[in-house]
Amino acid sequence: MTISIDHVPGNLYVNYTLHNFALSDASEVFVFLAGWAMRLVADGSAARSNPVAANWRLVRRSGRLYVSQIVFSLLALAILALGAVVLNAPFLYDWNAAGTVFADPVRGLIGLATLLTQLGYFNILPLYVILMLMAPVMIAIYRRHPMLLLPASMALYAVVLAARFNLPNWPAPGAWFLNPFAWQLNFVLGFSIAGKTGIGAFARRFRWPLFVVSLPILALGLLASQTHFAPISPQTPWIRLFVAFNKTYESPARLINMLALAAVVPGIFEALHRVIAPVTSAFAKLGRNSLSVFCVGSLASLVGQIYRYVVGGGALNDTLILVCTFLVLWITAWYTEDLSPRWSWRWPSR
Repeated sequence: MTISIDHVPGNLYVNYTLHNFALSDASEVFVFLAGWAMRLVADGSAARSNPVAANWRLVRRSGRLYVSQIVFSLLALAILALGAVVLNAPFLYDWNAAGTVFADPVRGLIGLATLLTQLGYFNILPLYVILMLMAPVMIAIYRRHPMLLLPASMALYAVVLAARFNLPNWPAPGAWFLNPFAWQLNFVLGFSIAGKTGIGAFARRFRWPLFVVSLPILALGLLASQTHFAPISPQTPWIRLFVAFNKTYESPARLINMLALAAVVPGIFEALHRVIAPVTSAFAKLGRNSLSVFCVGSLASLVGQIYRYVVGGGALNDTLILVCTFLVLWITAWYTEDLSPRWSWRWPSR
């Protein structure tokens, strides 16, 4: 839901989402929780009894993510093209970095197919595709040498930041907005802390000391975000990304801030569930169907961007966009979980 708000820039409610109160934002939480969920899969009985099948499921999941990225990117392009034609607003062709595809469709479509061309606000799924392809290797390391996974991830992260290595954009210049080889550390941290051994056991044993230590970290993050503080990057190239608040390379300050959030937040959901169970259950349904919810929500946010251009901003219109977007999210989750299986068609069994 936070991502859907942030994907309509300039709206009133953007001022109240996570990035205004912390160095990290919803993207960090998204990837951290994905790693957490992956640990639940890796420790499940099915994955332990048949690791080959489990790895194949991860590859298939990566394929589903890839297909979702292509389909919804094409739908986003269609929405922008429709808006440009109907509203006689040719500048919409350049919105969300779509100008590359419209200006050079052949190269642009090749770029979309290879994930080297990514539309603005549609760039988290390519990151997730790469993470899912890396997941079997991560789980293999975890199975054979569990204490090696996090140090290996940190070493790769350090090399990527020092060398400023990233995947390229094409045909437009530049690089991926979310560098998968840096963000993999966020994923591995979620994977590691979710376990009941190693760093996960440490986090549970020292939960309250970590809670206390995290409070001043979050306070500093709040101060930095409210004052728009940014450290002066040193001239030495290899160390620059280690001290900056860089989202593309998931700089350490953002990771530390996200870990502080992870130390403070646990327990809130259970407390709320005892009081407002219908609301928390509805939120949980969004989480269980996150892929379809995220994809449809991204398109709804794009429609919200265009609608806001047509009618303007203001509290009333921004609230209308918010309510309609959230309604679309819940309908998507409800359809995916409750209705879609009833309508699915299968070959009759012999």
